[in-house]
Amino acid sequence: MNRTHLKKQLSRLSLSMFRKDFFGIYHGSISAKTESNRFIINTKEAIFDAIDDSNLIELYFKKDYRWHQASIDSKIHYLIYSQISDAKFVSFSMPPFTTAYSLDHNIISPKDYFGHKEIGSIEIFDPREFDDWYDRAESEISYYFQTNKTNIIVIRGYGVYSFNRDLHEMAKQLAILEKSCRILMLDSSKVGFNFD
Repeated sequence: MNRTHLKKQLSRLSLSMFRKDFFGIYHGSISAKTESNRFIINTKEAIFDAIDDSNLIELYFKKDYRWHQASIDSKIHYLIYSQISDAKFVSFSMPPFTTAYSLDHNIISPKDYFGHKEIGSIEIFDPREFDDWYDRAESEISYYFQTNKTNIIVIRGYGVYSFNRDLHEMAKQLAILEKSCRILMLDSSKVGFNFD
């Protein structure tokens, strides 16, 4: 595995996702599995529009001192990689329209062609209480992926975790999901609106 090339791919994707407001300045995470027991992930201080070698760290599945520098989401990425063999890339993002749509709905059922064909309906996961969410997140997210046979989880008011074997496919799915949620929100805003 060419780690330099992999890091460049992660850097390009994180810049693109930052520009689309999927990542905040210090908010989000992106990673790539490098070997059966290792993965590269952004550090805690990563600024997503300027990810470079200094903002990416390679972690072993066995925790050591490097885990202290890594993203707060590292445990979640680790569990996904260790339990799901198809996971080669993982991201946590907070696309604004998808996250906003998740606040008042239980299911995302795209009305646009690409959303319908590429994604289909997605159930929105309710984390219930936010107070202890980070204590439960790592086990609940990986369990959800395994039991629902999906590679995207939309978490109400929190964001979206996604994994894929292909980095570009993962980005494409997230972009289509966000566009579909935007269309759904625009469609619902016309209710009661007089166009005359």
